[in-house]
Amino acid sequence: MADKRDYYEVLGISKDADDSQIKKAYRVLAKKYHPDVNPGDKEAEAKFKEASEAYAILSDPEKRKQYDQYGHAAFEGGAGGAGGFEFNFDDIFGGGGFGDIFSDLFGGRSSYNSNAARRGQDIIINLRLTFEEAIFGCKKQISFQYKEVCKSCNGNGAEKGSAPEKCTKCNGTGRVMMQNSSFFGMISNIATTCPVCSGKGTVIKNKCKTCRGTGYTSTKKTLEVDIPKGVNTGTRISVGRGMGEPGVNGGPRGNVYVQIIAAESREFVRDNLTLYSETPISFADATLGGDVKVKTVYGDVLYTIKPGTKTGTRVRLKGKGVSHPVRQNEVGDLITTLTISVPTSLNKKQKEALRAFDNAMKGIYDTKEKEDVESENTSSKTEKSEKSSKKKNFFKK
Repeated sequence: MADKRDYYEVLGISKDADDSQIKKAYRVLAKKYHPDVNPGDKEAEAKFKEASEAYAILSDPEKRKQYDQYGHAAFEGGAGGAGGFEFNFDDIFGGGGFGDIFSDLFGGRSSYNSNAARRGQDIIINLRLTFEEAIFGCKKQISFQYKEVCKSCNGNGAEKGSAPEKCTKCNGTGRVMMQNSSFFGMISNIATTCPVCSGKGTVIKNKCKTCRGTGYTSTKKTLEVDIPKGVNTGTRISVGRGMGEPGVNGGPRGNVYVQIIAAESREFVRDNLTLYSETPISFADATLGGDVKVKTVYGDVLYTIKPGTKTGTRVRLKGKGVSHPVRQNEVGDLITTLTISVPTSLNKKQKEALRAFDNAMKGIYDTKEKEDVESENTSSKTEKSEKSSKKKNFFKK
């Protein structure tokens, strides 16, 4: 039981939530993850079952009390001290069962209709870009499988001279009522997609040889895509409206999207529209000041630094960052950190010059050190004088 999530966490509620809050949280999850809404999605199915378990315990005052006291251990060994229970969705949805849910999801119908028009799924294509392509935009070609209506069967999936027949398992409704057992006893009256017809309400006994009963044939589609400047990993761009998976029962097709995966740079670190970098400068430039070369994604620029610039100084170059992918006139900045570059290998002549420079600087260092000491002594004498003056004035009073 250690791998089970906390039931309050599953429903996204606090431990002091009341009955109405528990029911409301479960309704949201049930609508989102119900198998009829997510056909074939195993992850959604698992989340639906997890939420149903959580609701079954927390909606029952006695079981909730045991769970609060002992956690999941209270129900080990086939519901443990909690005993079995009957779990009916009519209790959750105010007597309307799944009719209420599908009324919300499918435009006001009072019950699930296997013949209702449903939108097709979207096709999402991952598109890898270099760092520069993501910054400056580019044109790319993408390919995907496009499903067209089968010309042999006109999309019904049946061989010529035959037609789809009503599913006997669900009686054409597209759903069946199942009873599932769990650690907590019997969960009854769960509506789920018919396993025989996959929710269509019909079965094809004599399948079309061209499309093998799917009603569609696949062809390779190639599109040229304009990638705008400034996209980044996770950016999703619509490139083909109505070119996704076919809808069900005359529903609209889905769309085609590309999802960007942008490579990183060795020279720049990106944070939204801002770029960060390091710019090495020489000791002479840092000491004397002058123009240094700063690398940007748009090319090198000269930046004038002040005499006595310290290593670690940060410089902001306006408009040298990344363009906003939608508001193209909005451009971020480049922030570069100046670092004094220390040479690691010098020839004899360079070493002698550096030693001569160091000897020449010692007088300056000594003078500065002497000035600092004198300044400190002067400051100390001034403080003592002020204290002595204050004492004399005090006693005069």
